[in-house]
Amino acid sequence: MAAEGGSDQFIDIVKLSPPAKFPAAFPQDLKVAPSLKRRRSGGDTWVVSVFVIIHVGVFIATMLVNDCWTNSNGDCALKTLGRFSFQPLSENPLLGPSQSKLEEMGALRRNFVTEYHQTWRLFTSPFLHAGLFHLLLNLCSIIFIGIHLERELGPLRIGVIYAMSAFGGALMASLFLQHTPAVASSGALYGLLGTLLSELIWNWELQTKRVSAIVSFVFVFVCNFILGFLPYVDNFASIGGFVSGFLLGSVLLLSRRLELPKVPIKGTLFDYGVKSYIKLKLKQNMDRPVLRIVSFILFSLILAGCLVAVLHGININSYCTWCPYVDCIPYTSWHCQNGETSYNGER
Repeated sequence: MAAEGGSDQFIDIVKLSPPAKFPAAFPQDLKVAPSLKRRRSGGDTWVVSVFVIIHVGVFIATMLVNDCWTNSNGDCALKTLGRFSFQPLSENPLLGPSQSKLEEMGALRRNFVTEYHQTWRLFTSPFLHAGLFHLLLNLCSIIFIGIHLERELGPLRIGVIYAMSAFGGALMASLFLQHTPAVASSGALYGLLGTLLSELIWNWELQTKRVSAIVSFVFVFVCNFILGFLPYVDNFASIGGFVSGFLLGSVLLLSRRLELPKVPIKGTLFDYGVKSYIKLKLKQNMDRPVLRIVSFILFSLILAGCLVAVLHGININSYCTWCPYVDCIPYTSWHCQNGETSYNGER
């Protein structure tokens, strides 16, 4: 600004100089786009709640249909529950219904899918649980992981990922079916885990609680996969759901835009050189379009390939002798093959 009546000009250095405060620790101190802040602070988790209610309702309906007290002549676990009592642990170690009632409610089974082409089971099996233990572990994991992701990504994205992962898991499970019923409800959970992993990988530099996120991911993944070695819980549904969730997460993740300075700043506490600046600026501008396209193509190819294989009655167990052990490990208290499970090898 010029002084009155004089030719000399005085420059207000304070107004023209760049802000003195630049992020002292990258990347936590970088600003996140306002749209992300609004989404994270919303806390809307109705989609996860709806799916949890549906799962609980379907399990109650399954136990009503099972009616162990009447159909098994009182030979039940927890007889005090009456109509809601469970099959004996020797028959269902997860405190649940019988094989026949699981099949009646829409569980997957090799001959139903490959011979009778009951493809509607691909849509019913993701809502079934093998037993009370399976239901509690699965739903607790869904609530724990799903609420976090729904707050981060919004209900629409999580709804799409949940539904498509459940369907992808059912398709994958149908390629490895045996002559026992299988439920595919863990496919949706592992879809959420796959999405969580994609968020950790692609937004790694923005994570502030990396250790806790990794520990939570591994704990939920391992616990639920171990449960899948018991009868009726299909681990291949978990694998299919996980792959689907990871790819869909890579497609639908709303990347967090970083507000970078217009020019590189040097000489501060941390030296942000030209190379680092260019790398961050390119990442901000490109928004990973190639990654999204490749992930979408891979997901589409896998989904289409599995669907064609299921419709043609292909069963991979015919070509893979060890694959059945990924889904169920035989033990003295249960079988993984034909018939109702029974104790000490008796059917």
